[in-house]
Amino acid sequence: MRICVAGLGIIGGSVCLALKRAGYRVDGWNRSPKSMEYALKNNIIDGVAQSFESYGAVFVCLPPKAAVRFIDGNAFGDGAIVSDICGIKGMIEKAVYSRERNFRYIGCHPMAGKEVSGIENACADLFDGANMIFTRCNRTDADALEYMRMLARDMGFAYSVECSAAAHDKKIAYTSQLAHVVSNAYVKDGEIEGCIGFTGGSFQDMTRIAGVDEGVWTSLYLENSKNLSGKIGALIASLEEIRSALDSGDGAKLEELLRDGRTRFSSGKIFQPQSDISVIKLK
Repeated sequence: MRICVAGLGIIGGSVCLALKRAGYRVDGWNRSPKSMEYALKNNIIDGVAQSFESYGAVFVCLPPKAAVRFIDGNAFGDGAIVSDICGIKGMIEKAVYSRERNFRYIGCHPMAGKEVSGIENACADLFDGANMIFTRCNRTDADALEYMRMLARDMGFAYSVECSAAAHDKKIAYTSQLAHVVSNAYVKDGEIEGCIGFTGGSFQDMTRIAGVDEGVWTSLYLENSKNLSGKIGALIASLEEIRSALDSGDGAKLEELLRDGRTRFSSGKIFQPQSDISVIKLK
């Protein structure tokens, strides 16, 4: 099956390299020529796609609205697999199924990345040991999903996590988007100036993802605004409880709140599967 990757940033470039490492031939396409030229020069892709009807699988590695425009604006082969890698899934799935399509759609979201962007930071091992999320519904083609699992395994992913688009967007608001928002807000404190010599692991953990590409993440936040806003509200409520205990000097209450956080984290519930989410070991 011929494979094409549309969108040659760090994730798209890494998809190309991971597939090529596994022995696949991969063509590429990009909106601007600079990344395409870099990809060709550095053997990240085998060729440039002029159209998409001849490919059996097309990865769409573009921001959400651009991904929808790409899918709506191009022709694909009958029965081809078209798979976006966007960080939100409900909006994409709704757009894809808003009309009849001649291709089979599989939404995916690789849970891997770096704090930097651009194809020059792509690498073949970015996905090694990571999770690949696939979204599914009653219109998902079982054979197409199985083929995507095989590609994920060959790219180095360790697990396939499968759920509805709604479940994905609710979870990702907490596990990814909220963490980026908190990190971004944390570094806006004026105390960050002159911190040399005062930083350790906790500071590094809190600030590592502060430098998000606002052009990419703004659209992700807005398309998942209801879920993300709810998680921000829950976090603010928890912080207010701690601040109230501090302001009142209530040591017993503060200890209770800290104990509650510790026991929740240590309970092991993070590792307990939910009934609407499947986890499949690929390797």
